[in-house]
Amino acid sequence: MAKLVHQPREDEEFDFILRVSRAPVLAYFSGTWPKAIEACRAMDLVMGGIAEEYAGRLTAVKADITRCPAATKRYGVTGAPSFVLLREGEVAARGAGPMTRTEFQDFLGPYV
Repeated sequence: MAKLVHQPREDEEFDFILRVSRAPVLAYFSGTWPKAIEACRAMDLVMGGIAEEYAGRLTAVKADITRCPAATKRYGVTGAPSFVLLREGEVAARGAGPMTRTEFQDFLGPYV
């Protein structure tokens, strides 16, 4: 995972990142249960590239669903990988399941 992707260890840290970010926040919710691991590992590579490409225009956050349960619930995340794009604290877009880099660019296009 790229250094540009924040990895909060708990909900309070996740919320802090949201408060201090001046850019839109792309929250990537990952899971560590068997069915999610492979898809999330593939998304780690894509997220690292997206974080580098959009550096300065986007804050990337990878939140483990089990470590950030309040954020997971707040944004209605029910599986991993899931994505929530936040602009000024409001949900601008949602996505779920693995995406290629091109699909991710299309997902972000209208917002970033």
